[in-house]
Amino acid sequence: MGRVRSRELSGVAVLLGLLAGSAAPRAAAQAPAPTPADPARPRKSVYGKLASVDKVRNGIVMKSDGGERLSWHFDPAVIAEAARFKPGDPMIVIYRQVTPNQKRVTAVAFPGSAATPLYVNTTGSRVMVRSAPAVDGVCGGPSAGPVSESTIPTGGVAEVLEACWCCAVPGESCNPGNKSGLGRALLVQCFE
Repeated sequence: MGRVRSRELSGVAVLLGLLAGSAAPRAAAQAPAPTPADPARPRKSVYGKLASVDKVRNGIVMKSDGGERLSWHFDPAVIAEAARFKPGDPMIVIYRQVTPNQKRVTAVAFPGSAATPLYVNTTGSRVMVRSAPAVDGVCGGPSAGPVSESTIPTGGVAEVLEACWCCAVPGESCNPGNKSGLGRALLVQCFE
């Protein structure tokens, strides 16, 4: 057991070191939005199950659906919310690849943990959640229809009724290109 734990901690330490550049800064300190000359940065998601929440190291370890053990470092507010969930609970880490070796997490979602799509603001500052319907099952298209907006204070929760969402800092905008789903999502950082 000690040898397995040691290897596990070594792997977590290496992965945390690799992801150190992806530690989520506060929403106000995020990377600049893509300009028309700068194509949108790819959005990605990792699906899996919660392995553990480490309150001392501010880390979340997940086992991806592909069998990989992945570790993510977050601010204490995210860790406090994530600690409400149990090992084995389904989870999704939604991130944006900002450079070839740097990822920035937008949200950590726990599907099925709520009867409606709930978004918890753990960014450290006020954010705006924008939502819109999907068109032919696709989010973010130009003909998505009316966009709804909700401002969420730090630590606040908003319910999204439409199929698609995004979040932005006040005064900025975003295109609702993420699919919403039943459950609780912890907003870590907003883009665009």
